[in-house]
Amino acid sequence: MDISPETLASWFLQSLSPEPHPRRAAEASLAAAADRPGFALALLQLVAAPAVDDQIRLAAAVHFKNHLRSHWAPSTAVAAEEAPSSAPSPPPIPAPEKEQIKSLLVSLMLAAPPRVQPQLSEALAVVSAHDFPQSWPSLLPELVASLRNAAAANDYRAVNGLLGAAASLFAKFRISFDNNALRLDLKYCLDGFAAPLLEVFLKTSRFIAANVAGPPETLRPLFESQRLCCEIFHSLNSIELPEFFEEHMREWMTEFLAYLGTAYSPAVESEGTLDALRASVCENLQLYMEKNEEEFKDYLNDFASTVWKLLMTPGSSPSRDQLTVTAIKFLTTVSTSVHHSLFSSPEVLQRICSSIVFPNIRLRDEDEELFEINYIEYIRRDIEGSDIDTRRRIACELLKGIALNYKEQVTALVSLQIQEMLKVYAANPGENWKEKDSAIYLVVALSPKAGSSSGYLVDVESFFTSVIVPELQEQDVNSAPMLKAGALKFFTVFRDQIPKQAVMTLLPHLARFLMSESNVVHSYAANCIEKLLLVKDRITVVGSNVVTLTPRYGSLDINPFLPQLMTNLFNALQFSESQENPYIMKCIMRVLGVGNVNSEVAAHCISRLAFVLSEICKNPRNPTFNHYLFESIAALIGRSCENDQALIPVFEASLFPVLQKILVDDVTEFWPYAFQIFAQLVEMSKPPLSNSYMLLFHVLLSPESWKRQGNVPALVRLLQAYLQKVPNELKNEGRLHQVIQISMSLLPASKTEELGFYVLNTVVENLSFDIVGPYFRDIWSTIFTRLQSRRAVKFVNSLVIFMSLILIKHGPSILVDSVDALQKGLFMQILQPFWIPNLKLISGAIEMKLASVAATRLICESPVLLDPSSSELWGKMLDSIITLLAQPNEYKGEQENNEPDIPETLGYTAAFARLHYGGKKEEDPLKEIRDPKEFLVTSLSRLSARSPGRYRMVIEKCVDPANQAALLQLCTTFNCAIV
Repeated sequence: MDISPETLASWFLQSLSPEPHPRRAAEASLAAAADRPGFALALLQLVAAPAVDDQIRLAAAVHFKNHLRSHWAPSTAVAAEEAPSSAPSPPPIPAPEKEQIKSLLVSLMLAAPPRVQPQLSEALAVVSAHDFPQSWPSLLPELVASLRNAAAANDYRAVNGLLGAAASLFAKFRISFDNNALRLDLKYCLDGFAAPLLEVFLKTSRFIAANVAGPPETLRPLFESQRLCCEIFHSLNSIELPEFFEEHMREWMTEFLAYLGTAYSPAVESEGTLDALRASVCENLQLYMEKNEEEFKDYLNDFASTVWKLLMTPGSSPSRDQLTVTAIKFLTTVSTSVHHSLFSSPEVLQRICSSIVFPNIRLRDEDEELFEINYIEYIRRDIEGSDIDTRRRIACELLKGIALNYKEQVTALVSLQIQEMLKVYAANPGENWKEKDSAIYLVVALSPKAGSSSGYLVDVESFFTSVIVPELQEQDVNSAPMLKAGALKFFTVFRDQIPKQAVMTLLPHLARFLMSESNVVHSYAANCIEKLLLVKDRITVVGSNVVTLTPRYGSLDINPFLPQLMTNLFNALQFSESQENPYIMKCIMRVLGVGNVNSEVAAHCISRLAFVLSEICKNPRNPTFNHYLFESIAALIGRSCENDQALIPVFEASLFPVLQKILVDDVTEFWPYAFQIFAQLVEMSKPPLSNSYMLLFHVLLSPESWKRQGNVPALVRLLQAYLQKVPNELKNEGRLHQVIQISMSLLPASKTEELGFYVLNTVVENLSFDIVGPYFRDIWSTIFTRLQSRRAVKFVNSLVIFMSLILIKHGPSILVDSVDALQKGLFMQILQPFWIPNLKLISGAIEMKLASVAATRLICESPVLLDPSSSELWGKMLDSIITLLAQPNEYKGEQENNEPDIPETLGYTAAFARLHYGGKKEEDPLKEIRDPKEFLVTSLSRLSARSPGRYRMVIEKCVDPANQAALLQLCTTFNCAIV
């Protein structure tokens, strides 16, 4: 490469400059040189140059590692990053240069300074992920030879560098999908590395034993070496127990037990490396309990007793939390295994609870600090289930594990502990508030999961009344915030068990807690209110076994508190760090979705929501909050404008400026939301629509608007709203042609085909045949061309619904004739292989009714099916109709009375996210027909009366016997006869 080492070094020096101009110039120079042959080798040589400043060498090492990631196997790198297919892959490093790099990498890594060595180790892992072992057979022998040499020289800096590289190399055996190729790689690694690994591990163990009283700086690299050996042990044993490790299990286990059971000097015990090693040992014990329990059982008793003794020993090292969690996980696995009798002794249970479990569920200084300075992370751990690796959670998991076999003993111990904690709290509430917090945490953490037959530790109502309610009724919402948060969490978890009357009494207090200065407390209060509004009661319908789920709290319950709730919720958004608090906005959404908002409150709410939206448009960064914000707007429009049309201009005045700003400023994340809100407003408005709406209609019909895939579902939703509200506007300026072209552009792609049918269905439903008829030939041509290559159920079902809608709106003859106009006899070619078999697969209340009534009219009114030559098809169509109508009525509006629990896995892209509260209200195009089953038998009865005996014979020949019986039952039910 023609760039000198001095030039390359100067670029890296400038890339570290705080001044933007030289830094950007250096970055541009490095980027320009990256695609040239020899660049990677030049970087490696710069990293290896002892005369170069360490800061430059480190920057070059990081750049070298990242360069390998993008250029060693560029096509793989691009795919992993999900780059657009149009993005060109960077040129790969030439093969000769790759070989030179591989020949130098291990030796240069060993010689590198301590800060640089980890970067080269990661670079080695990058290369080995692609080339090892097939294209780099020399790597493992080189690592082994270097490892033995370094160990013989007691050079633990080199030993640890090599073990770290090996750990990265073998990590794939933990995470990759098990297959033959992976097992072949594993066998190769075991054959070459298992024995040297054990040699180094045992040698280091002897070295540690000889220096057990040595200073921390002597033992630190030795413990780190053993920890890396444990990491490699875990990787090589992850798939199955290798023969070598089974033969040498005693040697490994003897040393593992020594590290867990040996007491070192206080200075060494406070070292994080020792507890990190012990944590790795516990992870290996956990692995063997899960995968090799039979082979491991002889060692289990000693390990279990040693581990719980270790947990009873206090420690202050930085790795003590990690050790505590992994050690308790191991004991939890033992407690749920066939070896649970190790915990059967009352003395052992008492010691585990008093010395391991209860101390670890108490709040620590770190918890208080997290509560104060990072409320989002605290909540994520505390109520969102990501606390599995915290001391509190894992201690409770151990209790649950032991309780599987010793429930009565555990319940008694925990109940006594809870009483003792509350007694200590009562003696001095100001000083001992953490005791009450721990008691609440125990009750919540050990509550049975939904569907579990396990009982509660305490009487929930009694505990709630005596322990929780006093905290909720406390007038000072800012005192003892962690205790208040615990009480609110209890209320939320046990919301189903708390009587409605008690909840209604406490609702004003929950509203007060929205004004707590603690971000956690006002978030928990909002979360509690929101979750309460989702509670449902199971009610059995009188005289049947049908069970319905009915919301426990409705608009009549919350309307008296609505003004206070909304005021406090919006004020809570003004607290520092809560301006985009998703729990508050989700609560706003839920309250607006349930309550009946009067005009005054609605005007206030839409003004506040529009202001929040205008603020987040400046820098959208919290997709969950943003989604709930738009849901709140949609809920407010739906609940208030429907009841008071006079509010529509008020809403338009607040929303139009910010919605138009979203479109004009190209805030792409919000376009799909904006179109859905516009669709709602269009549907709420009475024609004629204002000029603002008609200008938007022009934008909607522009092909440019449809190029972003994330916008398409929302644009279809908006287009449907316009077609329903102002269908006559399509007659002007070629707009219908534009709409038809849009629909036909959506049909050929599987992701948008259903949306194309939505547009066509809305066109057919709202326009007369003389307007839409001239376009049918092009429509059918597009659909049937697609049908030749796309026969998926979803597409065919959409076609059946579309054809059914045409038949219902314009009659069977127009449907048949418009299809046959494309090709004579085409309708019958579509009927037999597509319509008849797919009819029985239609789902959805309105769709099933539409399809069954259309099919009924087809067999009772269409000459092509009434022709005697079509008798077999007639019978098959009837058989499908009966099958369709025999489906249970599970489709009936489960969401009708249900509030949605909207998922929070929302990303930062402009992908479509449907607004539940802004959903399109489906209209029944057959309101005049009460029951499709009655329509079927009465239609058949009239038809058979014109030709007695003919259709009965067809039914007996072509309809399934079970469906014949079902048809006879329907005739009896509706007092009809097929003669």
